[in-house]
Amino acid sequence: MRVRLKGINRVKKRLADGSHVVYYYAWKGGPRLEGSPGSPEFIDSYNLALKARRVKPDGLLRSVMSKYLASPIFLRLAEKTRKDYVSHLRAIEGDFGDFPLAALGDSRTRGEFLEWRDNIGLTNPRQADYRFSVLARVLSWAVDRGYAPANPCKNPGRLYQSNRVDSVWTPQDEAAFYERAPEHLHLALMMALWTGQRQGDLLALTWAGYDGKRISLTQKKTNRSVVVPVGGPLRSALDALKSNTIDRMGKAANLSSLKILTTQKGKAWTEDGFRTSWSKACAKAGVADVTFHDLRGTAVTRLALAGCTSPEIATVTGHSLKDVNAILDAHYLSRDSELAESAIKKLEKRVKAPN
Repeated sequence: MRVRLKGINRVKKRLADGSHVVYYYAWKGGPRLEGSPGSPEFIDSYNLALKARRVKPDGLLRSVMSKYLASPIFLRLAEKTRKDYVSHLRAIEGDFGDFPLAALGDSRTRGEFLEWRDNIGLTNPRQADYRFSVLARVLSWAVDRGYAPANPCKNPGRLYQSNRVDSVWTPQDEAAFYERAPEHLHLALMMALWTGQRQGDLLALTWAGYDGKRISLTQKKTNRSVVVPVGGPLRSALDALKSNTIDRMGKAANLSSLKILTTQKGKAWTEDGFRTSWSKACAKAGVADVTFHDLRGTAVTRLALAGCTSPEIATVTGHSLKDVNAILDAHYLSRDSELAESAIKKLEKRVKAPN
């Protein structure tokens, strides 16, 4: 019986006397196999190579990454985040899987990792930052649990600098979208502006999460529970949609498991399908240079312009206080003359007020 072994790498080499010889390796870059193909010695050396490959030496960086992927802190991440992490960790393992953990404490190691990141950043600075941050997070986790002696990747600064100061939806953008975009997408815009939630969380929201006054959900990315009081315009739109859905399906229908945001045919959105339809709708409406994700920052800005404090905003959107202040400080408030005018009016009122 002939056994077919997977992944065998066959390399033909020319010897000094001009003759040729074929060497076999367990995989590309793997150990050389003994014996001739098909022989017991050949098969035994192949199986030993596979067994050694599966064993992750505790003294190498790949062992820490393996432990992290099996940890509760990783498994609690949102599905998309886990996929992204796995992709980056595979790339990191390819470059540094056999890096000795003991060397993490060497002062020269940080420079080596930064040089690696900078080389990636020559073509894709954003990906370089993300990959480095994944490595930093894994090492931080490992240090806390005693698996690694140090984390040379903490606080590296960023290569990618976002220039999205003006990336908020203007009232003109909103009006154009409501006027020209397909009607079944209007509610998605309204929900994003009035709740400040992420696209994935809004697409996953069912009628069970709306009680007529509040929207309740658990954010996939942070696992944070959020309860958002529903403003009048959004409440009217939701109530009308719910009533129409009951009329269409019958009063006995169970709406609790049905998604609130659906396609034109009433089907649940896939994230890819929604992104495609949203992009087409924005193009049709003439809305450019802003994305659905920018609606989250736009919601923060609208709440601030309405006079809400950072804690109030964080309670609605689910941001941390630090993130709310960072959004307001670094990206949005610098461009809103309304806030400056409001500040001066308050100052004038204070100056004119009698002591």
